[in-house]
Amino acid sequence: MNAPANNNAAPATTAPAGNPRRRTALTAIAVAVLVIGGGYGIYYWMTGRHSESTDNAYVQANVVQITAQAAGTVTAINADDTDYVKSGQVLVKLDPADSRVALDQAEAALAQTVRETRILFANNSTLQAQIDARAADATRAAADLAKAQDDVNRRGPLVQSGAVGKEEFEHAQQQLASARSAYTAARSALDAAREQLASNQSQTEGTSVAQHPNVQRAAAKVREAWLAVQRAEVPAPVSGTVARRSVQVGQRVQAGVPLMSVVTLNNAWVDANFKEGQLERLRIGQPATLEADVYGKHVVFHGKVEGLGAGTGAAFSLLPAQNATGNWIKVVQRVPVRIALDPAEVAKNPLRVGLSMNVTVDVADESGRSVADTPRTQGAVASTTVFDSLQHDADTEVARIVAANGGGRITPTATAQAASSSASAPVAAASGAEKVASAATRRHHHKQS
Repeated sequence: MNAPANNNAAPATTAPAGNPRRRTALTAIAVAVLVIGGGYGIYYWMTGRHSESTDNAYVQANVVQITAQAAGTVTAINADDTDYVKSGQVLVKLDPADSRVALDQAEAALAQTVRETRILFANNSTLQAQIDARAADATRAAADLAKAQDDVNRRGPLVQSGAVGKEEFEHAQQQLASARSAYTAARSALDAAREQLASNQSQTEGTSVAQHPNVQRAAAKVREAWLAVQRAEVPAPVSGTVARRSVQVGQRVQAGVPLMSVVTLNNAWVDANFKEGQLERLRIGQPATLEADVYGKHVVFHGKVEGLGAGTGAAFSLLPAQNATGNWIKVVQRVPVRIALDPAEVAKNPLRVGLSMNVTVDVADESGRSVADTPRTQGAVASTTVFDSLQHDADTEVARIVAANGGGRITPTATAQAASSSASAPVAAASGAEKVASAATRRHHHKQS
């Protein structure tokens, strides 16, 4: 028998059809996410993983502090903040009155010293003439002594025979004693004259008037006073932009007091403070691209890693962290990395000290060094030739004064000649007195030999 059909069975349900717009939107979002994710993955694999970036970077430059080299009262200020100055341009003038008085005194002292030194050389000939005179006196006294001795020797045997009276013999003996005393005095005077010549020669031998120690000492005073006069004008040691001017007209300044600063913006660089976790692949010489907030993204600077700091910023701070005391919380440290900029780009788009920068370093090439291990071979970090001419001008002034007072010229050649001369004879200088003294000394040594 067939079972009766169950009229109470539930009819089969049909799933409702989904919203096609919603499904399309979800599919589009999923595809977009996959595309963006895939694109970022490709970008990271191709480019992103080969770069390190930071926005903790700031422009730096040499800030040259202008200080007074001598004390004085400010009479003029030739540059103000934001002004561009060239190397050697006078920035501040001081009152040179006191320095000029000191220079006049030093020049007069040098002239007097040169003339006194010339007298020392001239005295050699005078003392030599005295020696010759004392030698003649000694020779004459020796002859008188020999004659008196002969008279005594002849009269002595005749006294006993009565041929010569006793009174005459005693008179001959008195003459002998007097001649002996005269000879002794003449020899002593000759020895004293020779000692005086030797004493005077000890002050002149092996040198000339221009190279004499007394003249050199006085010349040093002239150089010192000359430099003090020249330093009444404070020049700019480098070219750059003036900043932080603090000096005022009429102000009394001392040597070493800061007056203003000159910033060399044409040689600016960037200090990028990377996190310690980013240093693993940073190497010296890697290229970098930089963007300055002041110019925006449409101006891109190019540079390269010039060096990595020897320590973190916290280690060199005024109050370094004391992590060994109290409760400790680890803070990610940053290390300054110097980025050298392209000078042509900096000249086209000038930067200022302290401006914020966004730095991206290409770390694909890791063949460079992470820490500098060779000395600098490109010369001085910074230098100036502004002050080189001061010493030369001071030497020129000294040479003029010495020559004007008959002391000859101060040259290295004269010094070398003085050192190679005989120790027993003074060196002949340009003056006639020195030539006479040298000739007299040579005559003296010839007689002694």
